[in-house]
Amino acid sequence: MDNTKGNILGLITILLWSSLALFTVYSGKIPAFLLLTISFSVASIIGLLMLKKQKRAITELFKIPLKAYFIGVIGLFGYHFFYFLAIKNAPAVEANLINYLWPLLIVVFSAFLPNEKLKWFHIVGTILALSGAFLLVLKDGSLEFDSKYTLGYSFALIAALLWSSYSVISKTLTHVPTFAVTGFCLLTALFSFISHLVFEQLYLPSFVEFISAIMLGLGPVGGAFYLWDFALKNGDIKILGSLAYLAPLLSTLILVVVGISSMTTTIALACILIVLGSIVSSKQYLKLIKNYIFKS
Repeated sequence: MDNTKGNILGLITILLWSSLALFTVYSGKIPAFLLLTISFSVASIIGLLMLKKQKRAITELFKIPLKAYFIGVIGLFGYHFFYFLAIKNAPAVEANLINYLWPLLIVVFSAFLPNEKLKWFHIVGTILALSGAFLLVLKDGSLEFDSKYTLGYSFALIAALLWSSYSVISKTLTHVPTFAVTGFCLLTALFSFISHLVFEQLYLPSFVEFISAIMLGLGPVGGAFYLWDFALKNGDIKILGSLAYLAPLLSTLILVVVGISSMTTTIALACILIVLGSIVSSKQYLKLIKNYIFKS
């Protein structure tokens, strides 16, 4: 049960990620990279406040190894950069499905970490959850991969590989404090702004759009990354990878609750598969909890 705190914070991170679709909808027509610029600027402020609370000087960020910065920026900025390129160069449904390979890849890649073992229930649970995520991204019950969108599909796969690799490698950087994410966010905000100037037209958000962008920075596209970093370094990475499939599920359910989407048989079946997958992949923890309760 040593990983409990990390796993709980990982679950909270996933809950925050589930609000991504809602706030993205309300962010309206804000161009993607401008949206990232605003969100990661807010995330950077969170990190700076964290430094202040811990009575650390901002110069502490300059003591973080360059290797950690490289991995962090590739993870945060690289993932979003290729994800948005994928959405622009391939149908969103197919691109999203490929992108959501990252939880499965986390589980698989974690087997190469020291003292980590991949067991049958991790694989079965993740495949069940992946099947549920597959159903969620289906549009009108159909899915077609067209060769003319190969470039977009490739970008989506790169995004999935970058985020899963970042997550697994972060597990090995236990000597790098979580406040280092502040530096990652600052650089991501800077690179996002440069990308906005290069790839997008200047845009002035409305009040609602701007507030939504700030909420993204406080939660799913910003603040959640500090929690994820701590969770990865202190939790069970295979469990976290499997639980990550709850994000698209909860995201869809939130859209249903607020009336943006509607409940369907497909969504209900996806719910069952994802929850079942999460339960199966958490088998060892369920057994530990059961033993703890009965001993108490």
